[in-house]
Amino acid sequence: MAFFKKIYKTVSGLWYPESILVGKPVTTDQVAQRLARESTVSKADVKAVLEGLSGVLGDYMAQGRSVQLDGIGSFFFQSVSKGNGVKTPEEVTASLIRGIKVRFIPETKFATDGRGARKGRQGRRVLTDVDVDWVDVSDIES
Repeated sequence: MAFFKKIYKTVSGLWYPESILVGKPVTTDQVAQRLARESTVSKADVKAVLEGLSGVLGDYMAQGRSVQLDGIGSFFFQSVSKGNGVKTPEEVTASLIRGIKVRFIPETKFATDGRGARKGRQGRRVLTDVDVDWVDVSDIES
């Protein structure tokens, strides 16, 4: 179950649902424990791999590469520039970069026929293709 709250946007003068997070974040330890239950790997082994994953991803992305994890999606760095840009290409330097973001694109699965060929152009995002029941948080707080 996922939660939303009602937000008023003064720019449009309209109300919108906005997703919210509840509770504490799920920890690496909790993820490792669940993955261990759902596989033949120990919790300690899963946790060690998960803890090492961020460094490995960061290293590959710092080399200018994206990292694609099967069943999950792709991670890559995206630069964030200072200001609104410059007037000429000669003025563009790395000093205009003020930070980086880690971008994530969920893997897309395409329907296939019995022989493995793609059927049509319709795809679905693997991580976002879960059934989510949305609940207005104000219904719970009352």
